[in-house]
Amino acid sequence: MKILENLKKNTLLLLIITVVVLYIILKDDFFGIIETINNMDKKYIILAMLFYFFSVIIKGYVNYLIINDSTKVSKKEAIRQNFIAQFFNGITPFSTGGEPMGVYMLMENGIPFAKATNYMVQSFVFYQVALVICGMIAVIYNFIFKIFPTVRLLQHLVLLGFTINTIVVILLLLSYSKTATEKMSKITYAIVRKLKLKHTKEEINQKFEDYYNGFQELKNRKTLFFIGIILNIVSLVCLYSVPLWIILGMENHISITVMETLVSSSYVYLIGAFVPVPGASGGMEYGFSQFFGNFIKTSEVSAIMIVWRFITYYLGITVGGIIFNIRKKGE
Repeated sequence: MKILENLKKNTLLLLIITVVVLYIILKDDFFGIIETINNMDKKYIILAMLFYFFSVIIKGYVNYLIINDSTKVSKKEAIRQNFIAQFFNGITPFSTGGEPMGVYMLMENGIPFAKATNYMVQSFVFYQVALVICGMIAVIYNFIFKIFPTVRLLQHLVLLGFTINTIVVILLLLSYSKTATEKMSKITYAIVRKLKLKHTKEEINQKFEDYYNGFQELKNRKTLFFIGIILNIVSLVCLYSVPLWIILGMENHISITVMETLVSSSYVYLIGAFVPVPGASGGMEYGFSQFFGNFIKTSEVSAIMIVWRFITYYLGITVGGIIFNIRKKGE
């Protein structure tokens, strides 16, 4: 697999970015930040980890519901595969590695390529729609209550992230129509040729054909469509709430509401959606410091950010990587 071939290269890039980002964060107050982390109540850190794991487990359960064949993939296997997907998403730009790896693992479980691709398309649709719904709620909430000061750059970044994700959802929904799918395929190919990217017309047509087939199956599974979106929203809320538990574990309790935490997290992930490096490193940290910095002083927000980033990113790719390697050795 191409993803496996690029594994070492992406991992090296990730390590370099991580070192640079940590240096920037720690260079001004290394001992103060480390002391703040050491003084955190470990019970709340464990709670933060649990909520992150709940997020991954719920998404894995959604994949189990989509497959709807426990003889091929059990609940345990679906959840395990989603942890592995976190690893491949984490080491690839724009988190593009999870879906191809998901297809590969489903094929290993005896599911034909077309069906495996179909299932991953449905899973992606549920997640993308849930992401936009959460983003929309966050944007509306901030518009009404104005919890952030007017910062032009942040406004533009959030708007760009929200717009990109919304366009993706609109394009996906257009895949309900065969005619619209064919037109989008032609437009995409024209753009690809203009940009001189290495994608053939057949590859692009196949990608849009996969989305069309996925939506055709969803037409007959309307209950699953709504359940899948709702469960993905619950998964995102669990993920977005991780900073709250870390903040509650601070020695000097900081005042921040649940909604302020969820809105701030939603904005951070909207910005991270278009940062073109593994794990959106750099962009995620910048967004976190800027949004949560409205409620927390600089030295404390740096400590919270390091713990948050470890739990929601490095812990995920570590656990996913371990599971992947155990899985490979067991083959």
